[in-house]
Amino acid sequence: MMTTNGGNGERMQDYEKVAVKVSMVSIAANFALTVFKLLAGILAHSGAMISDAIHSASDVFSTVVVIIGVRISGRASDKDHPYGHERMECVAAIVLATILAATGLGIGYTAVGKIAGGDYANLAVPGRLALVAAVVSIFVKEGLYQYTRIHAKRIDSGALMADAWHHRSDALSSVGALIGVGGARLGLSILDPAASLVICIFIEKAAYEIFMDAVNKMVDKACEEEVEAAFEECAAVQEGVLGVDLLHTRVFGNKIYVDIEIRVDGDKTLREAHGIAERVHDAIEKKFPKVKHIMVHVNPGEVKV
Repeated sequence: MMTTNGGNGERMQDYEKVAVKVSMVSIAANFALTVFKLLAGILAHSGAMISDAIHSASDVFSTVVVIIGVRISGRASDKDHPYGHERMECVAAIVLATILAATGLGIGYTAVGKIAGGDYANLAVPGRLALVAAVVSIFVKEGLYQYTRIHAKRIDSGALMADAWHHRSDALSSVGALIGVGGARLGLSILDPAASLVICIFIEKAAYEIFMDAVNKMVDKACEEEVEAAFEECAAVQEGVLGVDLLHTRVFGNKIYVDIEIRVDGDKTLREAHGIAERVHDAIEKKFPKVKHIMVHVNPGEVKV
C-alpha cells in the first residue's frame, strides 16, 4: 500500500511562497551590495573589494537559480514524473555550487597573478571607501544568512539552505577583504590580493559542501539511523503489529520515501491485516511530515502465548 501525504499540496504552496519571498529579498540586497562594492572597489583602487563585488554578483544569479529550482520542484506529480519533481531542487543546488566554484577560481587566479608578480611597491593602496564597503557587506550578508537560514529550516529547503551558506561565505569573504584593505592601507600592499585569495578559498569550500549535500540527496541515500529507528518505533507500537521485519528509507530531494515490512497475526483476515497496515501508514505519515511515500508490506506471524 502506498499513498502520498494528504496535506502535501498545501505544504508545497507554503514552501514555494516562503522560498520565493526569501529569494526576492536576497536578490534585492545582493544587487544593491554588488553595485556599492564594485563602485567602492573601483574608486578606492581595491582588488579585494572588486573580488567581493563579483562574489555578490554571483549571489544574484545563484538566487535566481534557486527560485527556478524551487518552482519546478513544487510541481505536482504527473505521468512522466509520478514521484514528483523534488530532485530538481538538488539540480538547482548543483548549478549554484558550480557557479560558486567558477567564481572562486576566477578570483583566485587573479590574486595569485598579483602575488606572484612580486611588484608589491606599485600595487595601489586602497581608499577608505573600500573599508566602509567591507564593513557594510559583513553586516548585510550576515543578516541575510540568518534570515535565509531560519526560513530554510522552517520549510526544509536544501537549495534555500545552500543560498544561506552562500551569504555566510560572502560575509566571511568580506571579513577577508576588510583585513586585506586595512593591511594594505597600513603599508602591507600584498594583503589586498592575499585577501582575494582567502576569499577564493572560502568560496570553494562553500561550493564543495553545497555540491556534496545535493549529490547525497540525489543518490537515494538512506536517512540517519536515529530517524529510521524512530520510524520503526512508531510502527511497532501500533495495535496489531507483532514486529518490524524490514525497513528501508531513501531521501528524495527534501522528502523521504519509506518501505516497511510489518509482522501481524497470520490468522487475521485480509481486511483486518489491511487495517493494521493502514494504521502504521497513517501514524508514520502524521508524525513525520517529511515522509511523502510509504509502502507497507504485511508478513504473517504467530502470536506468542
